[in-house]
Amino acid sequence: MYKETNRRSIVKGVTWRVIATTTTMIIVYVFFGRLDLAIAAGLLESVLKIGLFWLHERAWFKIRWGKKRIEPFNLWFTGLPLSGKTTIADKVYEELEKLQIPLERIDSKDVRDLIPDIGYSREDRNRHMHRIGSLICTLQNNSISTVASFVSPYKESRRTIREMVCNNIVVYVKADVETCKKRDYKGAYEKALSGVFKNFPGVDGVYEAPERAELVIDTEMLSADEAAVIIVEYVKKNYIK
Repeated sequence: MYKETNRRSIVKGVTWRVIATTTTMIIVYVFFGRLDLAIAAGLLESVLKIGLFWLHERAWFKIRWGKKRIEPFNLWFTGLPLSGKTTIADKVYEELEKLQIPLERIDSKDVRDLIPDIGYSREDRNRHMHRIGSLICTLQNNSISTVASFVSPYKESRRTIREMVCNNIVVYVKADVETCKKRDYKGAYEKALSGVFKNFPGVDGVYEAPERAELVIDTEMLSADEAAVIIVEYVKKNYIK
């Protein structure tokens, strides 16, 4: 959230008073034809009203009436590796940032770079999702919304996230394994097929598609830009009114 500083309030008051005082001086001069009286009236009015304006701004800043709090939300992007989650999530994050709401971007790669020994077994992944849920809860307690992208292949780990965080929006980025292989600029599927990567969703590991996703994005039908528009509009309609 943004807080109006005293300095900003004062500058706003000064710029407004320059306009208002000039107007007052012109009116006094027109009616009385005395430049000295016009200047004196303008200066006196400026000093008094700048102070009053500042007090008025500070008073209204402390009054909560008429203010609406935007409840934090979590956009949870899930899908097979290389389905397009990160690309779409990045575009959605960029568009939501323009709305000037408190927002953070969380991606699986960034987190694993910080905690490289997480592991890829079902138990390891579920434990990891609980950590991510705790992180999102902490951010939400500070009124910060999140855009998160994780493969999160198991139903129980996604259920954990839904139970832990507020206003969870599951975005299922849908693409079949063959399509993901064609997009595999990282060579991840090749390494999984050769046995270098173990328990890889779509190869030797399962991916349990969401049954109750708020949004399903078929990347074979929609471009990343088109998908981002749909998701941002959904958020605006349901969470930012």
